[in-house]
Amino acid sequence: MTSETITADAAGTWKLAGLTVSRIGFGAMRLTGSAAFHLGTPSDRDRSIAVLRRAIELGVNHIDTAAFYFSQLRSANEIINAALAPYPDDLLIAVKVGPFRDYHGEWGTSARPDQLRGHVEENLRQLGRDHLDLVYLRRMRQESVAEHFGALAELREAGLIRHLALSDVEPRHLAEAQAIAPVVSVQNRYALDDPNPDTDEVLRLCGEQGIAFVPFYAVAGKSGPRAAADHHDAAVRAVAEAHGASPAQVRLAWTLHQGPHVLAIPGTSNPDHLVENLAAGALRLTDEELRRLGALRGPSD
Repeated sequence: MTSETITADAAGTWKLAGLTVSRIGFGAMRLTGSAAFHLGTPSDRDRSIAVLRRAIELGVNHIDTAAFYFSQLRSANEIINAALAPYPDDLLIAVKVGPFRDYHGEWGTSARPDQLRGHVEENLRQLGRDHLDLVYLRRMRQESVAEHFGALAELREAGLIRHLALSDVEPRHLAEAQAIAPVVSVQNRYALDDPNPDTDEVLRLCGEQGIAFVPFYAVAGKSGPRAAADHHDAAVRAVAEAHGASPAQVRLAWTLHQGPHVLAIPGTSNPDHLVENLAAGALRLTDEELRRLGALRGPSD
């Protein structure tokens, strides 16, 4: 498939946090370097800025980021600010709060509820904004999200946040949060080769309730933050060959086929990969291809 003229619009749209966004957005994690929020080789700042600007030109209007996305010399939020401010009115910037890293990049314990305001204010400062469109509470193994989500709900009432969301949660956490304030999106790890029954149930619940479901590592699969998946099953390769597409594009297309409420946020600091990712939104898989790919998931761990 050719990808030069394909824009983000090819994937369709979804209403999220009061804005109509293309179903393929952009994840900012890899803007900071090859090892993302681990201390790897810093990215080329000018190229990362150019990739972001090109993404906007190609119709991307949903960016996912976090203050804890930084490497030795790069901050994703700073790059976003430098590339895109003043921000387009139709651009949705979503951030995650909860995890904590010190200035050396070492992970600390999860933020206490009373520390979340500081996390929100740090994202505001780095992005150069007076409010955040959408804030995800990233659960860090807490049994309950009520106290943390309640703290964010208070910041929403104060006007610092417009919409609330959850990340890395089970169905019970979604219900717990909804009893406190509206949840407009859920972001869980979800990939063709990485099945999880709790996440499958969250995906289903989100579809029933009109909540966006935003997978992370949809392309990376089991390799997670390290890199895009470098191993592809024969079925993935066969479908890719039939469409003249790459295995990564097939993975993204399969993700989008899981429901109209499913969004994708592939990230890259490579302009060629950006174009390839967006082109996946135009890839239409047949029912038979979806069946073959779905069979790869097998039993959950």
